Amino acid sequence: MAGIRALIVLIGIAFLAGCATTSQPNVRAATKSYSGPHVTRVVVFKEKRRLHLLSGDKVVKSYDFGMGFAPVGDKKIEGDGKTPEGRYTIDRKNPNSRYYLSVGLSYPNARDIAEARALGKSAGGDIFIHGTPDPRSQRGDWTWGCLAVQNSEIEEIFSMVDVGTVIDLYP
Repeated sequence: MAGIRALIVLIGIAFLAGCATTSQPNVRAATKSYSGPHVTRVVVFKEKRRLHLLSGDKVVKSYDFGMGFAPVGDKKIEGDGKTPEGRYTIDRKNPNSRYYLSVGLSYPNARDIAEARALGKSAGGDIFIHGTPDPRSQRGDWTWGCLAVQNSEIEEIFSMVDVGTVIDLYP
């Protein structure tokens, strides 16, 4: 019985540690406010390496980005280093991301899962727009399929984009 209690206590401690804030800058950035026009859509042009935040048809802000280490083509399977193409939504925000801050995409969708299954593989998941763990060393295409921007830029994106916003990714 004492062994079970000890196990429960250890699991509780691990859970609480996982929920802890990792650094003060993320908390500050996550609470940054934005009072400009409502961002209604995110548009990404992979070949041009440009991400645009739109309010209606007007571009509010644009960013350069790095992406997956195999940037050409649509993501098909987990680990292929490609960034997805198609229509998704912003489905979560993580103020305690390993990559400073992150905004999650609803990848994979039903089509992505079906394509990967047809290949006998997993579609993967956890595709984000995020910052960098070390801004001085992360340049170019280095992610596993995510879009990486500078930390000051993800602070803006994090504050401007709401969960539920549509994101279109083009080749």
